[in-house]
Amino acid sequence: MAVSYNDFSKIEMRVGRIVKVEEIEGSQKLYKLTVDFGNEKKIAVSGIKQYYKPEDLLEKKFIFVTNLERRKIMGVESECMILAVEDGDKVVLIQPEKNVKEGSKIR
Repeated sequence: MAVSYNDFSKIEMRVGRIVKVEEIEGSQKLYKLTVDFGNEKKIAVSGIKQYYKPEDLLEKKFIFVTNLERRKIMGVESECMILAVEDGDKVVLIQPEKNVKEGSKIR
C-alpha cells in the first residue's frame, strides 16, 4: 500500500538523547526510556532489552517518532517510539551520523 506524501509529512521524527533507562516490572523485553528532546522530555516504552544493556543506551542519541498517539504498555504510558532496523534476529537502533542537537527534526 502506498502512503501519500501528505500522510507521510504528518509523521514527526526527531533526535532524542536517552537520559534514563528503567526496567519494567514483570517484563523480560521492555525498557522505559526517558528521552530528552531539548525543550521537553518524553517516555518511550521499547522492546529492546534483549538487544541492548542500559549502558549501551544511556546518554546516546537516537531517532524517535514523536507525534504518535500515547499508548499504555504494561502500565506505562509511551509518548514516542524509537526507530530500529530489524535484520533477521538482530535489532539495530538508528542514530544520527554526526552529533546534532536534541530535538533536531528529521526530514
